Amino acid sequence: MRSAQIQRDTKETQIRLTLNLDGQGRGQIKTGLGFFEHMLTLFTAHGKFDLDLDVTGDLDVDGHHTVEDVGIALGRAFAEALGDKKGIRRYGFFILPMDETLAQVALDFSGRPCLVYNAQYPVERVGNFDLELVHEFWQGFANAAACNLHINVPYGGNGHHIAEAIFKCVARAARMAVEHDSRETGVPSTKGSL
Repeated sequence: MRSAQIQRDTKETQIRLTLNLDGQGRGQIKTGLGFFEHMLTLFTAHGKFDLDLDVTGDLDVDGHHTVEDVGIALGRAFAEALGDKKGIRRYGFFILPMDETLAQVALDFSGRPCLVYNAQYPVERVGNFDLELVHEFWQGFANAAACNLHINVPYGGNGHHIAEAIFKCVARAARMAVEHDSRETGVPSTKGSL
């Protein structure tokens, strides 16, 4: 079983996270931010990852530290669960429609962190959730997972739909990238390591 347990404690957040890459898409998620919990639930369901997450954050300040730190913890969990990356597909991509919105994601578990994020929101918030934090989440994830992640939303008219399309689309691309490739016996790189 490819899994990881992460404990991350700072003065701003305390995070307990368990990830199973070969799960059923089940999540037990508690962050104190309802919209963010909804996005992470979609991520687990569409990626078929099992995720247990319990976060206590400084929400009296705002949601920034909680969202960013969960991205970091989840990225670390992916890196740990993938180990030496032998036998994985490595690359994943997906195009996902969400009503009037289209999201496009390409992902490479290359060992080199990079985020390219092209998404514009017609509003600043959904409920009490600041939509600029979606970028912060994926930046933390890409850095900690050491992956190359490109997120493009060429069009969309609803802030909720844009964020939802991104989380679902990254999940589907990540699911593809971490799958076992029956023809790949080693590390999927001519360098011999990732």
